[in-house]
Amino acid sequence: MSESAVPVPPSTVVLVSGGSRGLGLAIVTDLLDAGVKVAAFARTVTPDLAKLAEARPDRVHVDPVDVTDRAATQAFLRAAEERLGPVDGVVNNAAVGQDSLHVHTADADIARIVETNLTAPLQLTRLTVRRMLAQGRRGRIVNVTSICAQRGFPGLVAYSATKGGMDAATRSLARELGGRMLVNAVAPGFFASEMSAVLGPSQLDQIVRRTPTGHLTEPHEVVPVVRMLLRDQTNINGQVIVVDGAASI
Repeated sequence: MSESAVPVPPSTVVLVSGGSRGLGLAIVTDLLDAGVKVAAFARTVTPDLAKLAEARPDRVHVDPVDVTDRAATQAFLRAAEERLGPVDGVVNNAAVGQDSLHVHTADADIARIVETNLTAPLQLTRLTVRRMLAQGRRGRIVNVTSICAQRGFPGLVAYSATKGGMDAATRSLARELGGRMLVNAVAPGFFASEMSAVLGPSQLDQIVRRTPTGHLTEPHEVVPVVRMLLRDQTNINGQVIVVDGAASI
């Protein structure tokens, strides 16, 4: 049996970026409930994330880290592995939103969105994959992207471009790794959160009306998919799984 034919084992120590609130916090909580050890960082460690770390100190490692700070992310990964063991799963969730039409978006804002949502997760993925390969380990990568990568929405041009880039990177990395790791993406629909505020009430109402399930996406509807991609024995690889109640169909 070739190496690529050997099933990739479920992840037992997962690194989650942007794990302090919203979907990221829900992913961290769900993985802990599933018995997984979690290393989570965000620019700010919220009280909710700190509470999880205090309650399960042997299974959680958290720190305030900006995903665009390469030295800080490297240091965090080393510290997490010293405390929890080798990382064999990554969830790239950290991202910043956008709230301006493209013609009004400053160069600095475009650069910040691209660096945070595209460059930084690619670098974090490269860092963790290198460590896993060097140690002869197999693992799983889950990129949290967005329905914006597949449908057009005004006011989200740069944001959509970064999420589309991560979708493309997901497919290419899955092929490049040749089955030694499973690489997939989850593309949620719009949440009722600050990330969707740019659309305004009327556009959000329109999205709800054309969604067969009749509501915006909720974090608890996304986390089972993330958990499945990290934990279940599947042959899913290089895919972008949309969770939006069929709003995009």
